[in-house]
Amino acid sequence: MNLFKERIKELRLEKGLKQSEIESQLNLSCSMYSSWEQGRRQPSIDAIIMLARFFDVTCGQLLGTEQL
Repeated sequence: MNLFKERIKELRLEKGLKQSEIESQLNLSCSMYSSWEQGRRQPSIDAIIMLARFFDVTCGQLLGTEQL
């Protein structure tokens, strides 16, 4: 999942968003997204799907098994 945290940070920065803005837009609890981006917590399958849809990428691209 190390690639995952790098990918979500990269995708967030491409959108020009702050971590708190993503948490707000996706109705995540405070600091949930930041804990994923920092690698302190692992997202559920449902959260991975939600993030892939939000960033308009595949789950494989998000997890690093496919190229962005």
